[in-house]
Amino acid sequence: MPKRNWLLSLLACAGLWSVALPASGQALLPYALPLDSQQFEQQGLKLAQDASQLVQLQKYELALPRAKLATQLAPNQYQPWLVLGSLYLQNQELDQGIEALQRAQNLAPNQARVLFALGSAYFQKGDYSSAIKKLRAGLKIDPNSPMALFDLGNSYLQSQRYQAATAAYKKAFAQQKDFWPAINNIGLVKYEQGDVEGAIDAWQRAIKIDNQSAEPKLALAVALYAQGKKEQGLALAKDALALDSSYADVEFLKENLWGASLIEDTKKFLATPQMQALLARLEQPSEEEETTETPSSPESN
Repeated sequence: MPKRNWLLSLLACAGLWSVALPASGQALLPYALPLDSQQFEQQGLKLAQDASQLVQLQKYELALPRAKLATQLAPNQYQPWLVLGSLYLQNQELDQGIEALQRAQNLAPNQARVLFALGSAYFQKGDYSSAIKKLRAGLKIDPNSPMALFDLGNSYLQSQRYQAATAAYKKAFAQQKDFWPAINNIGLVKYEQGDVEGAIDAWQRAIKIDNQSAEPKLALAVALYAQGKKEQGLALAKDALALDSSYADVEFLKENLWGASLIEDTKKFLATPQMQALLARLEQPSEEEETTETPSSPESN
């Protein structure tokens, strides 16, 4: 098996096969090779680093076995458990992810990255109070992480703690001035609070930061259409869905934390004849795809 061969190679490289055998008079006594635990631990940390790099390349199926082996070789180091827990979260195995991340926290209770990862895990599980607790604990250690502040804002948003959500988003944006999702989500908060003009302003700001972001364009389109600015709303929606047609799916919008008021107005907007016609065109294959044919290979003489 690959894992066993890897371990045998590691033992051989460590020079542990050169240990003298016991004398015949000791043959009946149990004997264990003096394994170099420190070297195993270093190999485990190296594997965890390799797995982390594979995660960055989105090669999750290659990263997972490395992360699992890393926790066996270096079980008393938090890094392998952090990588393994993050991979479980990526695979939507939330309970296993939380268990691994809790092991990491037990080993390194003051590591902000571990607390942030646990906060994300609890958020995905829908346990927003635990998410807030872990994220706030991590932010006491590292108060300037824009992603952690954003996750905290999302947890407050889902808990309908709108003032706290807005404060967290503003802090996230203060740390990273091109972080348009924080401004976008301020718009989500304001819309649910009934502050439509405030929401429109936030989405316009988000679009100025990134003109290729579909979400604030569609949200702004819905808000403008609801105000009676129909042509402007329809034009924006066309641009938004050309960038990413996923935003025409109401379930996808809910996953992106769109609130009940905005969802209701979006349903009405998408049901209009103009939007239905646009969605039908988006679902059709392009003319280029229909006419493109694979050229036939020339016959050999």
